[in-house]
Amino acid sequence: MSELTAEIKNIWGEAVLESREFRGEETLVISSDSILEIANYLKDKGFTFLVDLCGVDLGVNEEPRFQVVYLVRNMETTQQLRLVVKLPAENPEVVTVSTVWPTANWHEREAYDMYGIIFKDHPYLKRLYLAPDFEGYPLRKDYPVEGYEE
Repeated sequence: MSELTAEIKNIWGEAVLESREFRGEETLVISSDSILEIANYLKDKGFTFLVDLCGVDLGVNEEPRFQVVYLVRNMETTQQLRLVVKLPAENPEVVTVSTVWPTANWHEREAYDMYGIIFKDHPYLKRLYLAPDFEGYPLRKDYPVEGYEE
C-alpha cells in the first residue's frame, strides 16, 4: 500500500470500502458520496490528469450492478491510482467530477449514453453518440442484441 492510499484510508475511513494492489496498480473502492472530496484531494496532491473514466455493468444479477471507474495520474511522479464507485441498479447516480478534471465531461456523457449512469450536477448531461430519442442504454447487459422492437 502506498503512502497516498494510507493517507486516504486514514482521512476517509469507512468511505474507503476496499483497497487492493495488483501488479503494482492500486485500486480504491470508495463510497459514491465521497468521490468529489477524494477527487479534489487527489488533484491537490498532483493527480491533475484524468486518464480515463468509464462505466461498468456487472449484470442484472449483481447488486450493486454498476460501477464507475476513474483512472488518475500524477504527471510529475507518474503514479497512477484507480478509484471505483459502486452504484445500485435502480437510479445509478454519482456526482460529476468534471469540476475537478474538465475532461470528465465527455467521459461522463459517454457513460450516461451507454449505461444510463446519471452524473449529478454535470453541466451538459446529454447523449454523446446516440440520437436524443434513442431508447435504452446499449452497453447494459440486458439490452437486446437487436434493440427494442417498435
